[in-house]
Amino acid sequence: MEQRIVARGPARIGYLAAGRGPAVLLLASLGRGAEDFAEVAPLVAAAGFRVLCPDPRGIGRSVGPMAGLTLYDLAEDAAAVLDAEATGPAVVAGHAFGNWVARALSAARPDLVRSVVLLAASISQALDPAVRASIDGSFDPRLGEAERLAHLQRGYFAPGHDARVWLSGWHPSVAQMQRAATAATDERWRRVAERHPTHYVAAAADTIAPVPTRDALREALGGPVGLTVIAEAGHALLPEQPAATAGALVRFAIEQS
Repeated sequence: MEQRIVARGPARIGYLAAGRGPAVLLLASLGRGAEDFAEVAPLVAAAGFRVLCPDPRGIGRSVGPMAGLTLYDLAEDAAAVLDAEATGPAVVAGHAFGNWVARALSAARPDLVRSVVLLAASISQALDPAVRASIDGSFDPRLGEAERLAHLQRGYFAPGHDARVWLSGWHPSVAQMQRAATAATDERWRRVAERHPTHYVAAAADTIAPVPTRDALREALGGPVGLTVIAEAGHALLPEQPAATAGALVRFAIEQS
C-alpha cells in the first residue's frame, strides 16, 4: 500500500492507499490505526476499489492538536484525505469507534459520502461496566501481559481465537482524545441512515456490540439498515475474519457504486 500525507490546517494526516476505482474509506477503532486493515484493505482493493486508510491524529505520521476537538474535527481529517484524492463520494466504513467518525463525516460532509458501513459498531454509548473495564484494560500498559490478554479475549475476540495479535497497536493518548471529542459533540451525527444508505456488519460473538435487530438499527440510526452477520468473530472482527469482512464490504460497495 502507498503511504501518503495530507495537510489540514495545523494537522497532518497520514494514510495508506491502494487500488483503483470508486473510493472506500476505512476508519479504525478506538486508539488504533490504519494497520488494523492490513488484511482487509488489499482484498477490497483487488475487487476494483481505491481503498484509503487514514491514521487518527497521534498515530503514525498523523499529527495535530489533540485537545478541544469534536467528532466533526476527526471527520474533517478523514475528509481531507478524500479531498486530496479527488475520488468523489466514497463508501465510508468505520470499525467500532470508527463508526462514530464515519457517521460524523456523513453529517459534516455529506457531499463526500456515497454510503456508510458500520463494522462491529456500537450504536449507542451504553456499555456494561465489566465490558468497559475490559476495553480500558486492553490498552493499559501498567497491566501485565496475562491480564491484558484476558481483557482482550473477553472484550474483543471470539472463543478459540488468539487475542495476542492485538497486544500491540494501542495508543492510550489517542483513545483519550477520541473519547473527549465524542463527549464534546452534539447528537446530529447519530442518525446516519436518514442521510445515506447504511449497512451494518455484525460480529456474531461480539460482547461490546452484540448483534442488533433490524428494528434496533432503524431506531438508532434513523432509517432502514442492511445487516450482515459474520460468524466466529468478536468485536475485533478484522483480524479474525478479514476475508468475510472484505466480502461484506465489497458486496455493499458494488451495490452503491
